[in-house]
Amino acid sequence: MAMTLEELRKLRESKKTDIQRREAEGKDIQVIVGMGTCGIAAGAKGTLDAFINALDENKLVDKVLVRQTGCMGLCHSEPTVEVVSPGMPNVIYGTVDAATAKEIVAKHILGHELLDNHILNKPAADIMK
Repeated sequence: MAMTLEELRKLRESKKTDIQRREAEGKDIQVIVGMGTCGIAAGAKGTLDAFINALDENKLVDKVLVRQTGCMGLCHSEPTVEVVSPGMPNVIYGTVDAATAKEIVAKHILGHELLDNHILNKPAADIMK
């Protein structure tokens, strides 16, 4: 089962994108998806996939690092996602489904606007620098 040259080129491009997604260097925006058992049971895998797809669609793979973490202790609001972005408070969003993930990319990451209706936690203004 030999591959055509075009198929090999597509495979190379997809692998380059996969490597670029995992590269942390030069990325000052982070999306951290809670992937503890509680998060996974609540659908965090779909949330993670939705973030990756939305970042790909918006050509943000080289600017945003998507990471996974264990349980954040907010099991009642899974899937949970923390967003770290320069010039904005660190925010933990709760009940983040695929549609909300796309909204976070569009409004928070691209539009620098908080999604108040999904915020679970953010630092108090008096401790922000």
